[in-house]
Amino acid sequence: MISVTYFGTHNFSAAILETLIKDGDFKIQTVITQPDRAVGRKKEMQKSPVKLLAEKYNLKIEQPETLKKYSITNKTDINIVCQYGMLIPNSILESAQDGSINVHTSLLPKYRGASPIQTALINGDQETGVTIMQMDEKMDHGPILSQEKIAITPNDTYFTLSDKMTSIAAPQLIQTVKNFINKKITPQAQNHDEATFCKELTRTDGEINWQKNATETYNLYRGLTPWPGIWTLWQNKRLKLLDIQPSIEKIKTGTIINNNGHLLAGCANNTAIEITKLQLEGKKPMNAKEFINGFIK
Repeated sequence: MISVTYFGTHNFSAAILETLIKDGDFKIQTVITQPDRAVGRKKEMQKSPVKLLAEKYNLKIEQPETLKKYSITNKTDINIVCQYGMLIPNSILESAQDGSINVHTSLLPKYRGASPIQTALINGDQETGVTIMQMDEKMDHGPILSQEKIAITPNDTYFTLSDKMTSIAAPQLIQTVKNFINKKITPQAQNHDEATFCKELTRTDGEINWQKNATETYNLYRGLTPWPGIWTLWQNKRLKLLDIQPSIEKIKTGTIINNNGHLLAGCANNTAIEITKLQLEGKKPMNAKEFINGFIK
């Protein structure tokens, strides 16, 4: 039985944790996840997906605001980190007998950082993957233990690509940890000269630049839906585009028009997108027909 301290927060991380729990060869001693956060207009406290899963299986949960003065008293064989979202000091990384490993959703050294899935989609990449790596004090810098490649289809979104990665990453992690613990893997240093980086996303990253073409705008939608979402300004209000697709029509850049019942927006180089679902600031989500009837003259 391999004892584990698990660090994670988001949906992908929760799916990976559940696979470890069900495998039978792992004992999850402690789950460390981010504190509950106030969300929405009503500022209701929301538990992380990892916390909800840990509660389901009656696991020990800790939610420190910071790890600067945090220490792990219950030592385990290994620390596993997956979409935790907070900096982990070296003292904690080295606290387990076999150190700490990370499940990273890119083919390192490409896309080190907080948004590798989103960035691959935004950039229109045709391939990505999952890297299991040893952790050191630098972000996504440590030696690689295993990698699995994943094809990205033209219509993949953050949701579909995350699902693909889960189905591959879970068995990959289990096999990698077992081989690593049993000294059957030789860690391979990354080529740091080839490293690229991606940033933590904010709402401003979703603002549409109409000087980019329809493919680039659609890729932005693929990467940033559902959060932070893509948006533009309409009559001085934020207009969030909830569902779009490229169009073969050609209209003026930056304009939004009714084209025989189809809501189109003009992008660069005589390209356009069709908007099928959207939400105007202060209004409920609506389909294209509802928006045309209410706001397009």
